[in-house]
Amino acid sequence: MKKDYVIARYEAKGQRFEVLVKPDLAFKLKSGEQVDINEMLVGDIVYKDVRKGLKASPEALAKVFGTTDIERVAREIVLKGELQLTAEQRRALLEAKKRQIIAFIARNAIDPRTGTPIPPTRIELAMEQARVGVDPYKDVESQALEVIRAISRILPIRIARALVQVKVPPTHAGRAYSQLMRLGEVKRADWKSDGSLVMELEIPAGLQQEVIDKINRATQGAAEVNVKVVK
Repeated sequence: MKKDYVIARYEAKGQRFEVLVKPDLAFKLKSGEQVDINEMLVGDIVYKDVRKGLKASPEALAKVFGTTDIERVAREIVLKGELQLTAEQRRALLEAKKRQIIAFIARNAIDPRTGTPIPPTRIELAMEQARVGVDPYKDVESQALEVIRAISRILPIRIARALVQVKVPPTHAGRAYSQLMRLGEVKRADWKSDGSLVMELEIPAGLQQEVIDKINRATQGAAEVNVKVVK
């Protein structure tokens, strides 16, 4: 018979917090989906030990979570903590987290020999060769940095940003301006006396080609684009 609830557990600042949750809804939340937290919860109690029936104190909740609101606390416990999953759910969560890590690396890293982005398939292959494991409960960015260190023995790779310098002629500048503003962090935007636009954007280095393609679409290929990897 399928269990109606499981324990979600989170440990921080030397304390343990547990809540009872419906496994399917908790899995959806942990996988990045939006769920009704109140519907996910079984009961409205945050425990320090479910099996012993020991409740967490309001002071402990406020110290660790900054709130005593049950729904907000339960959300954090599920997202940051451990969840009793079926083998199938765990495999799905591991695969989803792996894809997120690979996507993060592909966006933010380059091959330092060429200054060009590294395809996700090459990153995945290097992870397999280096036998890098993925933690379904650990955040993407910190794991991505660990993965980069591990695969750097196999694949030349480093985190980098890129500066994209764009010059748009007067015929396209007005229409393209708002689209260009959304492509990265705007470092400079100057309107010239002839109506042309000069803009400098900072972007993750792995997105160079994607951003260049968007610039060309926004300006019908009329823009001058120069890219410089900065770090």
